[in-house]
Amino acid sequence: MAQKPTTIKQFFERFPDDDACLEHVMSIRYGLSGKCPKCSRQTKYYRIKARRAYECEWCGHHLYPCVGTPFEASRTKLQSWFFAMFLFCTTRNGVSAKELQRALGITYKAAWRMGTVIRRYMGSVDGDSMLGGSGAVVEADKAFIGGKDKRGQDDKSVVLGIVERDGEVITRVIPNRHEATVIPHIVQNVKPGTRIATDEAKAFLAISAHGFRHSTVNHAAKEYVRGDTHTNTIEGFWAVVKRTIKGTHVWVSPKYLPLYLREIEYRFNLRRSPSVMFDLLVQAFGSSPRRAG
Repeated sequence: MAQKPTTIKQFFERFPDDDACLEHVMSIRYGLSGKCPKCSRQTKYYRIKARRAYECEWCGHHLYPCVGTPFEASRTKLQSWFFAMFLFCTTRNGVSAKELQRALGITYKAAWRMGTVIRRYMGSVDGDSMLGGSGAVVEADKAFIGGKDKRGQDDKSVVLGIVERDGEVITRVIPNRHEATVIPHIVQNVKPGTRIATDEAKAFLAISAHGFRHSTVNHAAKEYVRGDTHTNTIEGFWAVVKRTIKGTHVWVSPKYLPLYLREIEYRFNLRRSPSVMFDLLVQAFGSSPRRAG
């Protein structure tokens, strides 16, 4: 049974002010006690008033838990950062910059920057583990996002989605829909020998030649399920992607589309453990993101 996400009331009970948020960052990065890096004695760290800093009880060595994080150069309150991350982890279809602006009482520029940073860290936490393996079924499909749907004009962004049933999803924005572009991403992200289900698009026809067991359904003939062969899982994920982009953001530029996809992946991949989404994200802010999308 999935764990329940934290409520807004619980969030503010846990983080009533900036001091509580700073203490949480300190505990994540250095701990509130331990070996002092300067005097090497076991110590407790005490908060320095009027500074975002803690000091060793023995030698007075200062530690600044926000240094090296996005909080360091930001004039936005720590509690506002935390609440923004909370919203990203608890809303089903994402948070727009305008919504952050209204909720936090900050400028649109600051809200947009916060959202971009948070999405980058979501991608860092989520990462991309290899999908599939013995007994697993993986589904692959392409979606076309944005642009104008006009005959003869192929200006939509092409997104490849690969999902393991009852598991995680990986997305890639790719330059085109051709086999030579699609297959390498499947080879790179799916374990050899895995059974892969797709529709009958030409880009997927050569999957079997690369060490996978391939089965298809013919969507053109209105065939959507054949036994346990279907692409319903990845189609469901595309529905979430399109609701998020069209319903929340209205439009996303091709430049930033990978970041928005990372955000959606993060919530999807942790859908059975919503209570840990926020803590994992805050913990990631203590280190540099591995991927920018």
